Amino acid sequence: MAHGEDADLLAAQRSRFAALDPALPAAAPLPSSSHDTRVEALTAALPDGRRVTGGLVHASHPAGSAHRLWSAAEVWELLPLVGDTGGAGMDALLRVWAERMRAIGPPTTDSACLVSWPSRDAEATRALLDHGFAPLTTLAVRRAAPQPVPRVEPLVVRRARTADMDAMLQLTLAELRYSALVGAASLRENAVPLKRDALRKRLLDGDPVWVAERDGMTLGLADCAWTPVTEGSWAGSRLRPGRWGYINCASVLPGARGNGIGRRLMDVVHAEFARAGAFGTYLYYNPPNPLSSVFWPRQGYRPLWTLWEARPATALR
Repeated sequence: MAHGEDADLLAAQRSRFAALDPALPAAAPLPSSSHDTRVEALTAALPDGRRVTGGLVHASHPAGSAHRLWSAAEVWELLPLVGDTGGAGMDALLRVWAERMRAIGPPTTDSACLVSWPSRDAEATRALLDHGFAPLTTLAVRRAAPQPVPRVEPLVVRRARTADMDAMLQLTLAELRYSALVGAASLRENAVPLKRDALRKRLLDGDPVWVAERDGMTLGLADCAWTPVTEGSWAGSRLRPGRWGYINCASVLPGARGNGIGRRLMDVVHAEFARAGAFGTYLYYNPPNPLSSVFWPRQGYRPLWTLWEARPATALR
């Protein structure tokens, strides 16, 4: 497809995104291939003669890598550029992609096809469902706002310390086990050292990590970080520019759930992020998760992007 056609599609897609959801950043142009990432161009024609395009990127995560905790080992991701063609353009592009995947012959296990798309685009949702995709993950956002933090006696919420490592690891593994049942996560055999190393790095880097405890027992964890979002960056293709707080993992021990611990923990997290000047906070949750799909909207989060997956990759149709 000629550069001019790409530019027209990008302009139309930006207008469509702005109309769909004012919280979306401007639609990003398709990336170019680099020395470590090959972007394959796919093009499809609509019955009325219009053409749409997309970039296909393949990622292979080696055994033992942390990526395998939240991703299939082999992933083909499509970056659609369909302008204002809506569901018709998405359907046409997915048909071409399905043909391409049949030619590639992806593995039948531990593989996935992935599309990240604005959650409010119902027309694209219909096309993705029709082609075998499931909404396994949502990127949800919440605007920062100062608010009072109610006390829940005798619960104490404080910043995590190195001495909390064992309890933190127990909580993050509890979240991983549950997410592996209801979302895109996978409980790999090396999950324990990977999670421990990630938590240790968070603490060494001084990232905002909180624990909730009662009578000396750690019952909840909020593993968080800061994300500076700038235009042109990967994060800038998902969020508006600004300093965002990121909630990587929020977990309450199974036997302690339903007692307001998670709500109190997040009240503190949101207040601290707002006090430190966050534009907003964001996180990923799994729509099929019967706990997080209820909890996070109650905390003020709403879907911005949906990560659609066909697992295994051969499920794309």
